[in-house]
Amino acid sequence: MNRPEKTRMCRVHTGLGPVNLMHARYVTQTFAPHFHEGYCLGVIERGALGFRYMGENLVAPAGAVNLAVPGEVHTGHAAHEAGWTYRMFYLDAGLLASAASQIAAKTVPLPFIRDGVLFDPGLARMIHRLHRRMQAPQAPLLEKETELLAVLTRVIRKYGRPHPPARETGREPVAVGTARDYIHAHHARDISVDELAAASGLSPYHFIRTFSRQVGLTPHAYLIQARVQRATHLLASGEPPAQAAVEAGFYDQSHLSRHFKRIVGTTPGRYRNSVQDHRSR
Repeated sequence: MNRPEKTRMCRVHTGLGPVNLMHARYVTQTFAPHFHEGYCLGVIERGALGFRYMGENLVAPAGAVNLAVPGEVHTGHAAHEAGWTYRMFYLDAGLLASAASQIAAKTVPLPFIRDGVLFDPGLARMIHRLHRRMQAPQAPLLEKETELLAVLTRVIRKYGRPHPPARETGREPVAVGTARDYIHAHHARDISVDELAAASGLSPYHFIRTFSRQVGLTPHAYLIQARVQRATHLLASGEPPAQAAVEAGFYDQSHLSRHFKRIVGTTPGRYRNSVQDHRSR
């Protein structure tokens, strides 16, 4: 008999910056196509996670490291009859940019890691230990920060590569970037295709095709993602789910909850309580 699904999230504040953690067990959970503002880095404890990433269908079994770079759309679902259990870090892009520049002793671009699954037992053990230490309130801050830097150093030195150059397709990359900025600036409104097309300088038909091809999400799916991201920030600051829903652009709390669970993996209320409970310790 499968054990019930369970998630635990928290945010740990360190001198290197805030670190978001999740320890979860999923069986029926299916993550909709989505992306993160920062890096995702974790280890599979039991079962197996299946996901689509960079045009490939991947499986991360127990003991494997799984990751995603900022802005790269991916999914998530069980690839084992018992589901999967994993420990995840959600790291600000600035944290890895700073670490990479310190390692290189000069300013360097954000590290790019092509593989979504790494079979590196040593790194997996380091991530597992760090995650457990981060969740322990009694663990010294210096120990947490030292182990965090050790993990980042190993990831960047062993797997980090220069980001591949973007394909040149005329004005389309600029147009899509403009549309993304417009969506983030006006996510709380009911944005129309005509608005986005006008902002990007493309026809509505050309805009939808170009945006979906380059981003990996339709404009509407991207809008939902932007609203969920805004809601996570509001919930982390202590706002009630109902208020966060409206401010983020959702019709009501149930509308937020439906999309939040498919992208974040838990409910808005549980997410808020997890972050607030850890802060109060």
